[in-house]
Amino acid sequence: MKNDTRSGSIRSSLILILTALIWGSSFVGQRAGMEFIGPFLFIALRMALGSATLVLVLLLASLVMRSRRTKKLEPTVPKEALDKEKALDKEKTLDRKGFLGALMQDPSSEVVSTRGLRGKRLIIAGIFCGLVLFCSSAFQQVGIIDVDAGKAGFLTTLYIVLVPILGIVLKHKTHWNTWVAVVIAAFGLYFLCMQTGLRIELGDLMVLLGAFGWACHILAIDHFVAGASPRDVLRLCAAQFAVSALLGLICSLLFDGLFPRGAFDFQALLGALPSVLFVGILSTGVAFTLQAVGQQGLNPTTASLIMSLEAVFAVLTGMLILHEALSGREILGCALMLGAFVLSQLSFRNKSSTAQT
Repeated sequence: MKNDTRSGSIRSSLILILTALIWGSSFVGQRAGMEFIGPFLFIALRMALGSATLVLVLLLASLVMRSRRTKKLEPTVPKEALDKEKALDKEKTLDRKGFLGALMQDPSSEVVSTRGLRGKRLIIAGIFCGLVLFCSSAFQQVGIIDVDAGKAGFLTTLYIVLVPILGIVLKHKTHWNTWVAVVIAAFGLYFLCMQTGLRIELGDLMVLLGAFGWACHILAIDHFVAGASPRDVLRLCAAQFAVSALLGLICSLLFDGLFPRGAFDFQALLGALPSVLFVGILSTGVAFTLQAVGQQGLNPTTASLIMSLEAVFAVLTGMLILHEALSGREILGCALMLGAFVLSQLSFRNKSSTAQT
């Protein structure tokens, strides 16, 4: 049982590292897209595309499931034995076949939980997460107009400090080494971002407000995906993207004219299309879904530390694509962030505490 828990934790960690890689590289796409269109239109397009991507995945999964159902012959075994076998399938579906395998399963074989996302709860979760997601994206998108990709990535990952602090209010338990890792990561952020003391420009402040929103979003996802099936996770992500896209469209009509590239132009939209496609499909549709899946197996603070590696990936992609150079101070900041990640993954629990758990 302990090995299963450990392997599940490793799998969740790898999923979140992939999430961080996609998010980190998306800062370049976000800045590139802002050369053509306004921030709120960019948000509306990326979220709409992300929602459409997940709806398509759900439809394809349903078609595969129906095809399998029509080809499957009902076994000639006693009803009691068949019911017992189905019950076992419900318990082992995710462990045996993983997220995608469980997604293709017949809905009757999904694990049913009192905290599952269906009906009214799905609507509430979609609206709440979508509102938080939009506010976080809006502050970040507006902020990165004047902030380079690498710095924006590290400022955004200040949510690693905010998540455990907010988690105290929600009575989340966090091990001591994770708290130490958070402090080390905060110093890493300081060395990378604060080049002229503690002075923060307006763009930095906007990105920091976005970081607070991302912390709230991580905790909201942790709350709603507990006990949710793979289909429920995709439904929640599609719903939150749709809500965020609608809010982005409304704000685009009201406020995008205030920005240099805010006026709508079809040619400009074509110029932004590559960035929108990359950020919409990968950073939104794929990465946010990976976040929801990965968080199901980890403490929110640990999850936030892993996802904070997006800052390192943001710096690397900024160097490779935008030719943004790093100073020795910034390299030290990256090293501290990586050290914090490694520390957060280590286990220092003694044998007696392990035995009690």
